[in-house]
Amino acid sequence: MNQLDPDVCYRALSARDPRFDGLFFVGVATTGVYCRPVCPARLPRADRCTFHRSATAAEAAGFRACFRCRPELAPGSAHVDARARLARLAVDRIDAGALNSGSISELAAALGVTPRHLRRVVTAELGVTPTTLATSRRLARAKQLLQDTALPVHEVARLAGFGSLRRLQTVFADRFGRPPSSVRRGKATASVRVRLDYRPPLAWEPMLAFIASRATPGVEWVEGETWVRRVRRDDQEGHLRATHDGRRVWLDVPLFMAHELPGLIQTVRRLFDLDARPSAIADTLGADPILATSVARDPGLRVPGTFDGFELAVRTVLGQQVSVKGATTLCGRLNNLLDGISVDAVRRAGVERVRSVGLPEARARTLVDLALAWPELARLDDPQAIVAGLRHIRGIGPWTTAYLGMRWLRVPDAFPSGDLVLRRVMGNLTEAQLRRASSAWSPWRAYAALHLWRTA
Repeated sequence: MNQLDPDVCYRALSARDPRFDGLFFVGVATTGVYCRPVCPARLPRADRCTFHRSATAAEAAGFRACFRCRPELAPGSAHVDARARLARLAVDRIDAGALNSGSISELAAALGVTPRHLRRVVTAELGVTPTTLATSRRLARAKQLLQDTALPVHEVARLAGFGSLRRLQTVFADRFGRPPSSVRRGKATASVRVRLDYRPPLAWEPMLAFIASRATPGVEWVEGETWVRRVRRDDQEGHLRATHDGRRVWLDVPLFMAHELPGLIQTVRRLFDLDARPSAIADTLGADPILATSVARDPGLRVPGTFDGFELAVRTVLGQQVSVKGATTLCGRLNNLLDGISVDAVRRAGVERVRSVGLPEARARTLVDLALAWPELARLDDPQAIVAGLRHIRGIGPWTTAYLGMRWLRVPDAFPSGDLVLRRVMGNLTEAQLRRASSAWSPWRAYAALHLWRTA
């Protein structure tokens, strides 16, 4: 929905249609407030509504965020939704705080363009400048922390990216007409809990089952219907937990990691693929008789991401030509040997020590070469360039890069056509035959792979 049709938007608003959540926002002239299309407030008259492609655009038009539907929690756009890759990359960097302490010139240089070009592209795509977008994101983050946590207001100001408490108070009062302290709801706890919204449906149990069977033992696991990950920072250790209440996902973060909240929220949203558009995916995949039964059985099936890209890459290499269970066992051994799977730990260990967990020398060498190449790969923004870099590493081929494309790079059309299970489920097709057959599922072939694996 790049060109907004007011009639379509109003019908979606009237129906409280969750498929449009995050795809547009409505400004109401009589109240000066803008809302999500799922807002429970009384439906305004059509002639009092204006529609905007982003929350930031609604704010630039003079509207302030609704405190009932909380626009800052609306799902974002998945990779395939972005019309311009540069704008998407800029938004990702801004969300991560690139303009909290840096400048537009520094952000543009990091993206390989001029500041003028960056402003022009972001403004054309979102209707606002990068600076306006950054301010809007800071306010949204502050509003979420104020409503969902019991953090002191001065800590909220710091975590949201404001230079000082006074700056937060000034900007917040200017935007909302009240001080930050007036919207506090959180109660004191040993952790920070934040809410993560998505477009329904969400197949939570299949998501956890997939993650649980491939998680690194002792690092990540599932307890009932809760995802858990052990985290360490210096001499402190705790657990991240994500649960689902049927309507939204809740993330609990230890207090000693509260300063990492913006990045953690982004990481966990990608881990659970919360910015996907399940209705659009189902429209394509559900029309195929091969996938229709699975799509109906598991509505809202997502492609699980990863909490740590390098850890997933190691797990994927370990999974070459072995079972899921066998790869999980090897990953657990390597984690215990190195006291954590990290770039530095694998590089320092070297080939002989890595192979001692039960690997062929060639595969151990691939892991060490991967660790040596990873810092440069992680700095790249273009998935195609990353895949090209990965393929230069001996022992990494199309299956590995396609799988990492699905889960780490978040490419919705990535598809491991050489996967033996997928070929068998499809009637023992050759790799070339499966590649041709899968073209009907574009641009959602990664989701098709999940459905086929579930079927198997």
